[in-house]
Amino acid sequence: MGVDESPCRPQSLDMENPSRRGLLIVLSSPSGAGKTTISRKLMEADPTITMSISATTRAPRPGEEDGKDYHFVTDEAFQHLVDEGELAEWAYVFDHRYGSPKEPIKEALKAGRDILFDIDWQGTQQLRSAFGNDLVSIFILPPSMKELERRLHDRKTDSEDVIAGRMRRAAGEIGHWGEYDYVLVNEQVEDCLSEVQAIVTAERMRRNRRPYLTDFTRQLVERPNN
Repeated sequence: MGVDESPCRPQSLDMENPSRRGLLIVLSSPSGAGKTTISRKLMEADPTITMSISATTRAPRPGEEDGKDYHFVTDEAFQHLVDEGELAEWAYVFDHRYGSPKEPIKEALKAGRDILFDIDWQGTQQLRSAFGNDLVSIFILPPSMKELERRLHDRKTDSEDVIAGRMRRAAGEIGHWGEYDYVLVNEQVEDCLSEVQAIVTAERMRRNRRPYLTDFTRQLVERPNN
């Protein structure tokens, strides 16, 4: 009697990297709460996660490369992207415009690649409107406002006036915590990083991000003895 060599499960389940839909990961926080550090450590620990490359109207800074750090465009070109609906989200930041092109995001989702976004609550709302359940949003809180101010001073990158402005904005930003899927308190960076990684792992396993399960479960029922 011959052996049926046809696979009982999708080929993707036999691969090291099972087929799944990609994930859009948003990390937001007030300046100084640890978002940038956690983003860097997250990508260092998992090179499959890449940072979204935004389009911007500001000029390149020393060492920045077009297409690697940002897509540097003119005001006219940026406005064209806005008018044509080619940006998933965009905003003014310190007199310059920044935005996330839609097409690279769509391609990444289809290919099962995960993209990290460093955007505020307004950008997060726009991104959710464009991509819905493909997005997971995480808001990072400082353990206290006093600690937030201390961290801003410890960076030694801003003047007292700038720090005061960041603290004023922090209160308004924190007020939007309820609009996020997850809210973490960053008391210790490594602990907060572990929590972010746990969220990403769980979100990757959601049913809607593993489309091959439909065929796999059907095969289990139709061929119970294989």
